[in-house]
Amino acid sequence: MNNRERFIRTLNFQPVDRLPVIEWAGWWDKTLARFQAEGLPSELDHDGIFEYLGLDMHHQYWITPVSPTIPPVSGHGKGYVSSREDYIALKKYLYPDPPFDADVLQGWAERQKAGETAIWISLDGFFWFPRRLFGIEGHLYAFYDQPDLMKEMNEDLLLFNLRVLEQVYEICTPDFMTFGEDMSYNHGPMISREQFEEFMAPYYRQIIPTIVEHGTIPFVDTDGDITELVEWFLDVGVQGFLPLERMAGVDVALLREKYPKLRMIGGFDKTVMHLGEERMRQEFERLLPVMKQGGYIPCCDHQTPPEVSLEDYKLYVRLLKEYAVRATADQ
Repeated sequence: MNNRERFIRTLNFQPVDRLPVIEWAGWWDKTLARFQAEGLPSELDHDGIFEYLGLDMHHQYWITPVSPTIPPVSGHGKGYVSSREDYIALKKYLYPDPPFDADVLQGWAERQKAGETAIWISLDGFFWFPRRLFGIEGHLYAFYDQPDLMKEMNEDLLLFNLRVLEQVYEICTPDFMTFGEDMSYNHGPMISREQFEEFMAPYYRQIIPTIVEHGTIPFVDTDGDITELVEWFLDVGVQGFLPLERMAGVDVALLREKYPKLRMIGGFDKTVMHLGEERMRQEFERLLPVMKQGGYIPCCDHQTPPEVSLEDYKLYVRLLKEYAVRATADQ
């Protein structure tokens, strides 16, 4: 099987020769700096790093509604908008057209057709985008103080994302996609089910059918404990989740038991990657029963931290390859 076949068939619960061996999130800049100090050639690009480390190829394009020319905010978590007037003034930096570099996507599409790579796109979600504009604190207040403005932002985002999808599908069919949300942390969702239904669900119900009709699997990317909100998103048509952070209490086995057809990517506890082979094997053994069931691609549950050496990571990849084969031995 080639990379793309293996990727698609795994996510669709179909038999494969082995599971994909990927790193979905890349690496912290500090982690890469450590790897380079320990022997990773510094001149390698994305594809070169994947090849050097022995990973299966895939390409992600995050297509954002925010222009790169937007001025920087005053600090981490700060926003641009505190009123509708601010939002209208900011629009000259939003919803760019064209929304992405078609030549880049076309180049990946040729490799996708040949089976060399899987392609996925990422779009800003309907929690993520207003938070970016309001800022973290202002966004949470806006659910109560400026509900109409938040809905206006999300209506505009919906139109932008639909336009993006139309242009993407003229070039290729992404194998899966993610909505960036980050709306859960260690204690679960940051909003209530009622707020989700009012401020987010209507827009998901309008865009998910387009994605599914084209044959792309819709995922949500949200950190932290997703256990409670999985059902919310399944009800609007989302089919998968990543990164499944273990330190936040996410248990892939419990999710699979409750939602048998849920697609999942991630789940390997990044905090054990520097603790040696025995501890990493214990983590793979924890994940193996779900790996055998299909619909799940195991990988680091977020960016590999800088505590992990290059040799640690090579060991991790070797073990991942071993378990990727073991998971399919009975198919």
